[in-house]
Amino acid sequence: MTSSPQRPGRVKGGRTSNPRRRAREFVIQGLYQWQVGGQDEAAIQVQAEGVAGFDKADGALYGTLLAEARQNAGALMLDLAPHIDRNWDEVSPIERCVLLLGACELKLHPETPYRVIINEAIELAKTYGGTDGHKFVNGVLDKLAAVLRAAELQKR
Repeated sequence: MTSSPQRPGRVKGGRTSNPRRRAREFVIQGLYQWQVGGQDEAAIQVQAEGVAGFDKADGALYGTLLAEARQNAGALMLDLAPHIDRNWDEVSPIERCVLLLGACELKLHPETPYRVIINEAIELAKTYGGTDGHKFVNGVLDKLAAVLRAAELQKR
């Protein structure tokens, strides 16, 4: 994918999403701008605030997740690496962003159930990623959840 992801706040089929989903959509866009465009946090924030629907996103969640995913990207990539069957550079930019966000939430936000995190990541990958990107994201995050959320998985 060579251009920025489609406008956050919309999902396939034209349905609007809830504030937490919208926040995650904007995080994906911000991570994309950071990884592909090399933009800093201030530029990402200015751009996000100018997009229709940003005011309907959970702003606190957006700010937290974007900052945490960027600041912890190196450690998150190390967590993800054993579960990815290719080099990080060979993963599509959108899938990298979704995986970083999912790994960030799995690792740093135990208050959010792992099933919610994985489902959100799958939906984001379906909306913004390639045809089968959601399957790849699902497989990787399932394996990561088994490591990071072992106790939670055993409760099932």
